[in-house]
Amino acid sequence: MTVEANSGQIEYWNSAAGEKWAVNQERLDRQLSLVADRLFERSAIQPGERIIDIGCGTGASALRAAQAVGPNGHVFGVDISQPMLDLAKSRAGGMDNLRLEIADAQNHDFVPGARDLLQSRFGVMFFADPIAAFANLLTALRPGGRLSFVCWAAMADNPWFMIPRNAAARHLGEPEPWPPRAPGPTAFAETDYVTGILKSAGFGDVRVDTEACDLIGGDSAANTAAFAVNVGPAARILKLHSPSPETIAAITADVEAEMVPYLRTEGVRVPAKLNFVSAERP
Repeated sequence: MTVEANSGQIEYWNSAAGEKWAVNQERLDRQLSLVADRLFERSAIQPGERIIDIGCGTGASALRAAQAVGPNGHVFGVDISQPMLDLAKSRAGGMDNLRLEIADAQNHDFVPGARDLLQSRFGVMFFADPIAAFANLLTALRPGGRLSFVCWAAMADNPWFMIPRNAAARHLGEPEPWPPRAPGPTAFAETDYVTGILKSAGFGDVRVDTEACDLIGGDSAANTAAFAVNVGPAARILKLHSPSPETIAAITADVEAEMVPYLRTEGVRVPAKLNFVSAERP
């Protein structure tokens, strides 16, 4: 397997970032559960279908897809993070219709025309060359096969990112601006950009729907804030500055105060703005 194309992402997701996602798997799966529900509604998986789960991570969507296709279907989950994939494999428990493999979807040698659906929950925004990556993935689909994925809309429209990011920046200073289309969580925020990538890669009937969907936080604003500061943009700012425990506590207190308006009887619900993307192989 050739991995040089996305070597920076491979290094990142095989270090502390991948380990952090593995350690927090249950919480992150719960946080994204309503998003996953929406994605699976759109994917409309049928029994017997053959699926590739792109960026399968710790396995939530791949396991769910394997249940949906049943014993006559098959799911091939690929990811570049060994810590996350190791956990996914342990969760799979030897399911006969699920294969999980370390692979870079941008250049992996997929079996041509063998799959009915390419699906991803936040796993396709990290390619160094997204047109090349989706062109490669297209080869795995049969004619008429489907693509269905969800990605983040603009960071400014997602309080889960902005609240902890702004709190950290107030205490530690603004970080260097992140190029809007650089590989990362919000690389596909611009709908026209995503559409152009997929059309250039050879997909047809491309559709991008931007929708609101809640993220499920903790049972309190304090619990949610403590987690939010340790993942995402705030965690990156903290890593740059290595602040004192007192400064981290101050940042966390700011985040907690801004999470209070999202507290409901059942816990914190943070609104998110997401792009749900679909396309087909002509």
